[in-house]
Amino acid sequence: MLKILAVIGLILSMYSFYVGKNLRNRKYKPLCDINKKISCSRAFSSKYGKILGEANSYYGIIFYSLIFLLAVLNFREYIFFLSVLSVFGSVYLAYISYIKIKTYCLVCTSIYLINILLLIFSI
Repeated sequence: MLKILAVIGLILSMYSFYVGKNLRNRKYKPLCDINKKISCSRAFSSKYGKILGEANSYYGIIFYSLIFLLAVLNFREYIFFLSVLSVFGSVYLAYISYIKIKTYCLVCTSIYLINILLLIFSI
């Protein structure tokens, strides 16, 4: 199950990265933008959408690739530790998205769910 969750997280992160790169094109409208309140592009393009100059999705790609590798190698204790960190990060980013930016990001929420499930299944 950990491998499946890692692959889903990787796909979502790659999609987020793709959306973030295409937001410069004014004609581009991501599938995850439903309206002003349900918009992944608002979350991705906010000042909270980057850490150290890189999109959060870039770190997600690295994170889920690492989780997949650790799952293949059966290092559950490392997955558990990384999952705890990712859940804390998810809580922070959810607060930013829902309270500060006042938008609901479908992709982000899916990633938060993946992180919670990774934590549960790594126990």
